Amino acid sequence: MEGPKKEKIGQMFDSIAPEYDRLNHLMSLGIDKSWRRRALRQIVEPERPQRILDLACGTGDFSLAIASKAHPDTTVTGVDLSEGMLSVMREKVAAAGLEGRISAGQGDAEHLRFPDDSFDRVTIAFGIRNFEHREAALQEIRRVLKPGGRLVILELSVPSNPLIRWAYNLYFTKITPLIGGRISGDKAAYRYLPASVLKFPGKEAWMATMSGCGFRAVTHRAFTLGICRIYTGTK
Repeated sequence: MEGPKKEKIGQMFDSIAPEYDRLNHLMSLGIDKSWRRRALRQIVEPERPQRILDLACGTGDFSLAIASKAHPDTTVTGVDLSEGMLSVMREKVAAAGLEGRISAGQGDAEHLRFPDDSFDRVTIAFGIRNFEHREAALQEIRRVLKPGGRLVILELSVPSNPLIRWAYNLYFTKITPLIGGRISGDKAAYRYLPASVLKFPGKEAWMATMSGCGFRAVTHRAFTLGICRIYTGTK
């Protein structure tokens, strides 16, 4: 059963779904696309078919990018709390002619409907910070990964350099809510999103959490002066 936080987050993303892609690319100055491309190297093995689960898939940008680089027989399963986001995703998948390779369904990362050992990769792009019980989600992810399968997480973060961090906080906590609120009509959503980044654990704490949930060979890499980080772990 969904808790109140999950229900509220789902409703929030429903409200901003129509403008979500445009705002993401605008406010990141398009750099988010390069972060996804770099993460694909940890996910896609183009020489063989894979089963890939894209959690917090949103409007499907990452699912589509994965399918475009993967083996033609690879399947991507998108799961998200927000039906509004998934509706946008299904339109994009249909426009790309990829209905046979990409599916999208509403679901909760803490209670996945898939059998044990189902997927070669599980991905989460800019969504783990919104999970209500992250350890429970990590344990579920590990359950549905095949032995030797890999979890790949992309997430925004706070830069370590004090000067860059000051500029980042100014942009992210003052300018982003102003732009996002004006375009989407939901100021509260674009106040919540920067706040959720500031509250997410630092890299050492998050890597320890992944290890504590049973993942092996946990790694971390920073992109763009620490604004974005990629975490990987193996079952």
